[in-house]
Amino acid sequence: MHVDFDCKEQETRTTFHVVHPLDDAPEQKVDLEALGPMRMTAIVRICLLALRGYLLLMFGLLGFRVLQLAGFIRG
Repeated sequence: MHVDFDCKEQETRTTFHVVHPLDDAPEQKVDLEALGPMRMTAIVRICLLALRGYLLLMFGLLGFRVLQLAGFIRG
């Protein structure tokens, strides 16, 4: 099924010119030293502590398994 629209809107199309980032002019970078420390909400702090605990647990299990496979721990 082919639909052909003959209206004025079709003639006024917006076109975009794509510029590759390597060909673009360099932009001013943000000075991270001037920003200062970021404030964290309580939820973010709790999530980061939970993630830290999870990672410690996983590395502990990994170390335990490596020691088991090496023969230092029998189980």
